[in-house]
Amino acid sequence: MSARAPASDGVHSGSVHVEVVHDHHEAGHGSRRGYITGFVLAAILTAIPFWLVMAEVFTDPRVTSLVIMAFAVVQIVVHMVYFLHMNARSEGGWTMMALIFTIVLVVIALSGSLWVMYHLNTNMMPMSPSDMRAMP
Repeated sequence: MSARAPASDGVHSGSVHVEVVHDHHEAGHGSRRGYITGFVLAAILTAIPFWLVMAEVFTDPRVTSLVIMAFAVVQIVVHMVYFLHMNARSEGGWTMMALIFTIVLVVIALSGSLWVMYHLNTNMMPMSPSDMRAMP
């Protein structure tokens, strides 16, 4: 009994010849081209927001912040697809469930932190500059 494959190591077990096939192209691993594409996209998605801030393209800082956050979201997706190899098919969908759980936790942590900081600022800071001058 002998099965032949192009990339295999032969192991003899008694009188039976067993072939062990090494599959180096698993579904979860990326190619060099994929990594290069991800790197180029990540570099571009970093350089554009940097340029937006340094060149002061938008006069309103809120618009600049929103554009930078949009680029950040796109960059997160690029990292997840090209470097973490996350999609709905990998590992029976468990990576997608882990991603959803992580997003829920991050939203809870960020919104809770912003809520606490807003209320600390509102309740702890003096109401006016004259109140600030009157403090000891």
